[in-house]
Amino acid sequence: MDKSFIDQFIINSLNEDVGDGDHTSLATISEGTQGKAKLLVKDEGILAGVELAVEIFHVVDPNLKLNVFIQDGATVKPKDIAFEVEGDARSILKAERLVLNCMQRMSGIATKTREIVDILQGTNTEVLDTRKTTPGMRYFEKWAVRIGGGVNHRFGLYDMILIKDNHVDYAGGIREAIEKNPRLYKKAKQKVSH
Repeated sequence: MDKSFIDQFIINSLNEDVGDGDHTSLATISEGTQGKAKLLVKDEGILAGVELAVEIFHVVDPNLKLNVFIQDGATVKPKDIAFEVEGDARSILKAERLVLNCMQRMSGIATKTREIVDILQGTNTEVLDTRKTTPGMRYFEKWAVRIGGGVNHRFGLYDMILIKDNHVDYAGGIREAIEKNPRLYKKAKQKVSH
């Protein structure tokens, strides 16, 4: 887990949602009011985002107390309780939407990934993801793929070469695309000669 990246994401997301304050909570809930909330599962699937939720609650208010009952990667069903959070009611409400949005998205991705992984079980095949992700959510969507049993292929344009049809078209053909990168061309020639 890249804590500095995650914390920056949380801060940015809270700035986007909360702005200068949760005016409804400030107007309706007395300062210091204590409360408790639970994450109630509403569908079958693979739970993902619990570890992220813990970090979100901690960033919002380090005094919130969490009791986690179900970990990331577990199979869940309706009425399961993933965790409970207790503490300042305003803090719980400030964190609630970000937690739910992230967990719903991550759990959906983890569930779909697990379905595909299960279908391919016994075939010696890995399920790889792509970089076709939601802007700003790539880290979390790829995390969810891993939770669901998939494998991260590449994180971005910077960590692997992947020549696709658009590269081939702009380069003038597959040969030209490969020959433009001497390291690739050398490896390709070695494979052909063996």
